[in-house]
Amino acid sequence: MDILGISLTDWVGYAAMFALLVSFIMKDVKNLRIINSVGCGLFVVYGFMLSTSWPIVITNSAIICINFYYLFIKK
Repeated sequence: MDILGISLTDWVGYAAMFALLVSFIMKDVKNLRIINSVGCGLFVVYGFMLSTSWPIVITNSAIICINFYYLFIKK
C-alpha cells in the first residue's frame, strides 16, 4: 500500500525518525524519554516490517527498556 508514492513501511520509518528527532529537542528529561520511547517503538515495528531487521529491533527494544527503567523504576 502506497500513500503519496511512499510505502507504509517507509511511513512508519519516517514517523519513528521524526519522533526521535523531536525527543532530542525536549528540555524536560521525562518528556524526552517518553517521546523517545514512542519513536523507538515505531522503529521496532519498522524493523519487523523490513522482514525482521534484528539490529533495529534489538537496539530500539533495549532503548525502550532503558527509558522504562529511568521513567518508572529509578525516579
